[in-house]
Amino acid sequence: MTLTAHYRMLGHYNAWANARLYDAAARLSAEQYRADRGAFFKSVHGTLNHLLATDRIWMQRFTGEGDAPDRLDAILFGTLAELRPAREAEDRRIIDFVDQLDDARIAGTIRYRRVSTPEVFEQPLGPALAHWFNHQTHHRGQVHALLTGLAGHAPELDLLIYQRLSAKSAA
Repeated sequence: MTLTAHYRMLGHYNAWANARLYDAAARLSAEQYRADRGAFFKSVHGTLNHLLATDRIWMQRFTGEGDAPDRLDAILFGTLAELRPAREAEDRRIIDFVDQLDDARIAGTIRYRRVSTPEVFEQPLGPALAHWFNHQTHHRGQVHALLTGLAGHAPELDLLIYQRLSAKSAA
């Protein structure tokens, strides 16, 4: 698999995993959804907002377009009902972005400023994409653990499950 195909797969997987996570979060009570459970961003609500915030930050870095918050802990939307359509729109934007990637673009560089400091960084796009998709998986894992603790179960999010389902639907 080429890097281009790899990142395209991860973009589509990202949307699939987010949809499953949001479906599970929607089954929580409002109290459970907002409960501070000791995660880095405290609650399911805080962590889902963080994921959207950082996706917007990275997409602005990658494309030069879109609004990006100036805080990693920004609460972009106050409710899951408001957050979900924004998440779905961002996932479509991510898919459109990765579907347009090619080897030359992945081998290129990006320049950006960190949210937390004024330092400017330049780095190859490929490793930045690898970090970004890993970051998404990391925080989805936190939400998965929160859901397990709150509801006693959480959806399967393994990349392997997505790959198997994708292979079946393509056949």
